[in-house]
Amino acid sequence: MYYRQMGEIPRKRHTMFKKDDGSLYREQVMGTRGFSGAQSILYHHNIPTEVVKSTLVARCLPEYEEQQSLRHRHFFTNLAGDYGDALNGRYYITGNQDLLIGTANVTDPMQSFYRNGDGDELFYIHYGSGRVETMFGTLFYRPGDYLIIPIGTIFRIIPQEQETTKMLFIESFSQITTPKRYRNEFGQLLEHSPFCERDIRGPEVMETYDEKGEFELLTKSRGMISSHILGHHPFDVVGWDGYLYPWAFNIEDFEPITGRVHQPPPVHQTFEGHNFVVCSFVPRLYDYHPESIPAPYYHSNVNSDELLYYVKGNFMSRKGVTEGSITLHPGGIPHGPHPGKTEASIGKKETLELAVMIDTFHPLKIVQAAHKIEDPDYMYSWHEKKS
Repeated sequence: MYYRQMGEIPRKRHTMFKKDDGSLYREQVMGTRGFSGAQSILYHHNIPTEVVKSTLVARCLPEYEEQQSLRHRHFFTNLAGDYGDALNGRYYITGNQDLLIGTANVTDPMQSFYRNGDGDELFYIHYGSGRVETMFGTLFYRPGDYLIIPIGTIFRIIPQEQETTKMLFIESFSQITTPKRYRNEFGQLLEHSPFCERDIRGPEVMETYDEKGEFELLTKSRGMISSHILGHHPFDVVGWDGYLYPWAFNIEDFEPITGRVHQPPPVHQTFEGHNFVVCSFVPRLYDYHPESIPAPYYHSNVNSDELLYYVKGNFMSRKGVTEGSITLHPGGIPHGPHPGKTEASIGKKETLELAVMIDTFHPLKIVQAAHKIEDPDYMYSWHEKKS
């Protein structure tokens, strides 16, 4: 990411920064990889370590299914039916040692503040609007936004009143960044990148609360949720600067890379984490070789599982999927277009599909509760039945 500054900060870091009454603002260095990764410096009204009470709330890792046969899976997330805030309303579908994936129907504002102490979180906004209040300031979101919240960031999500926000979420156990191959040695996005820094939005409004009282902060770490009661409002930051902060990128600003023949999934890559990548499939022109086949070729995943979240449009290689569907094609067996879809794609000039893909380089496990929304016959949907 690039350097950003908001609010008031002293001219030089690690020096005295005084309030009008002569007392000190409290400096906090927030960084990754010890002191060798991206970092920001924040200045608080209060000591950020002040905790009145600490209790264990609950275990937060989902229960996975017992070993199953290797097969393609399909989940209708619109049948999940759970509603609530952006934390308690999460419906986990799959995960592994690197990340957890699911959806949430957010109808309520988060009453408690929250931070993930294990890694970054990514939210893709399918529909709905609202705001993400954070210690760095407020981000406003709309449909199509990817929201990236760095590890350790205190935040809460507030949906627009009387409006549901449907989101796909990733709870990562690592940092989520832009692809390395699209960045130069200085971290700047290159000319051939499908998006650039102009497309990225940081916090838009800096709101500071110098309030005493009891404020609950829920922290996710080590498979548990802990409750920390702070003696002051957690959004007491008067200013910050650095390279670590929450940010948003809208999928409409992703510029697709096309070619004379079918381009492989890596051209759609948008983000990467440890042992996984996130790709954006957006409306685009099809291949322009005179004998091209726009539909993807059949392929075996090479050391990866492929998960697709279908947002909207004409899913040209699939039958039976709907908006909000999640398909999972595991490594070890081939997958590709449904019968008839290859032939139907020939001669087509463009696709209007919109989907998010997550490829993981360790196998994904299915959460037990996800069986309730699964299509059990999806594995057999490629079988061309005799008339």
